[in-house]
Amino acid sequence: MGNDLAAFAKENGVKYFMISYTDLFSGQRAKLVPAQAIADMQKDGAGFAGFATWLDLTPAHPDMLAVPDPASVIQLPWKKDVAWVAANCIMDDKEVDQAPRNTLKRLIDEAARDGMHVKTGVEAEFFLISPDGRAISDEYDTASKPCYDQQAVMRRYDVIAEICDHMLALGWGPYQNDHEDANGQFEMNWMFDHALATADKHSFFKFMVKSIAEKHGLRATFMPKPFQGLTGNGCHAHISVWDETGKTNVFADNSEELGLSAKGRNFLGGIMKHASALAAITNPTVNSYKRINAPRTISGATWAPNTVTWTGNNRTHMVRVPGPGRFELRLPDGAANPYLLQAVIIAAGLDGIRSKADPGKRYDIDMYQLGHTVTDAPKLPLNLLDALREFDKDKSLKAALGEEFSSAYLKLKQQEWNSYASHFTQWERDHTLDI
Repeated sequence: MGNDLAAFAKENGVKYFMISYTDLFSGQRAKLVPAQAIADMQKDGAGFAGFATWLDLTPAHPDMLAVPDPASVIQLPWKKDVAWVAANCIMDDKEVDQAPRNTLKRLIDEAARDGMHVKTGVEAEFFLISPDGRAISDEYDTASKPCYDQQAVMRRYDVIAEICDHMLALGWGPYQNDHEDANGQFEMNWMFDHALATADKHSFFKFMVKSIAEKHGLRATFMPKPFQGLTGNGCHAHISVWDETGKTNVFADNSEELGLSAKGRNFLGGIMKHASALAAITNPTVNSYKRINAPRTISGATWAPNTVTWTGNNRTHMVRVPGPGRFELRLPDGAANPYLLQAVIIAAGLDGIRSKADPGKRYDIDMYQLGHTVTDAPKLPLNLLDALREFDKDKSLKAALGEEFSSAYLKLKQQEWNSYASHFTQWERDHTLDI
């Protein structure tokens, strides 16, 4: 793909560009720029008031400029005269260190200096719900075990097929779509890629799914636990590391346990070492902890971890190694910021490699049935406040992600927790009114 967005517009009939960046709370922010003005915007960036979004800035800060990255441009398959392009945030001719895409790019560069290129895939789950958000959209989707329900997925064929058609046209390599474990829940999978490309695709995927759902009179949500008693929205990440050529998977070694090389074990060791802290990034909302600390759902399992353990091909643990040369982190949820998810994985993994971290004992038990027998593994945080405290204590992880980012993230997320904690609920009235 060329680097000239004006030429891209001319060749593809694009009238407008959405110059988009993602803030610390996963909000996607954009300006709609006519193609006639894109050459100047590509050079200088589109101006934003950073304080007006979820970044730790003030109204007194100068304009934050979102400079589009032409390598990320995607023509909207459902609205061909518009193209979306991810942007990097600049202020006073310097990168805004707290901006999520900048944070990820910095860590990718750091890994590359060590000869490592992280490739990842994500499994982004979502619900199709009523426009008011109160119920799933399909009144007939009521089975107690609805996973892979043939009739239910076909009742939403128009939505799912349209999204998959778009991914096919974009060359993402989608390879399966299914009804997931909760009523009204779906998952769509596409091929893994370099971490930045995966993050950009993940960001666009969320935008696309919501847009197509709205087109069909529905609403899509990636909320971690939108309905009590139903399985929540996970966003499992599959992780591997490749050499400079991109052709050799340095995690793969068939002579080692589960086909995971020594370097792969060390990277995994970093994930295990920092798990309680990185939960503040992979599970970033109050609602997130309703998913990973949930009671058994209607289907019989939450499919989410609550303990820092790893295993082979066993879905009841925080990390599983389903095959040689990669592992799956099952902790992240649908609220995870597409860029920060990748960034924190790389940060923890690099620290694991440099410190030769050991992932610890491998467990092959059913954690949902026998988890109570595991007494020497940490429990994941019970709530967002605990996760933020763990993150704040983890000096090396904060340093790896960048002090400006870590400070901004902790400050804004603490404010979010305080807002939640000061909110009066019906539960309080039900349990305290007559005390």
